[in-house]
Amino acid sequence: QVQLAESGGGLVQPGGSLRLSCAASGSMFSIVAMGWYRQAPGKQRELVASLTSGGSTQYADSVKGRFTISRDNAKNTVYLQMNSLKPEDTAVYYCRSLGEGDYWGQGTQVTVSS
Repeated sequence: QVQLAESGGGLVQPGGSLRLSCAASGSMFSIVAMGWYRQAPGKQRELVASLTSGGSTQYADSVKGRFTISRDNAKNTVYLQMNSLKPEDTAVYYCRSLGEGDYWGQGTQVTVSS
């Protein structure tokens, strides 16, 4: 099994930045991809960014050029650097790992508001 713990959410003004962290533990060898998803009130959960074990990345069109996914293998942590934040980025952000199993973190709230 894999355990995921997100952190780094909070309240930020439009145009500001936040960095989310997702610390993974457990059966790390089974992970082939990690991703960040978000879910705003009344909306479906959507993919924000993903990163494969081979280093390939994918981003939602709405965040391209503003968000960057990265990882620190020594810390078993995946990051989501979010710049130029907009009110429409407000959501609960979830970390997900894919491999032998499909695991989700508990989520962290990001609120972009003046």
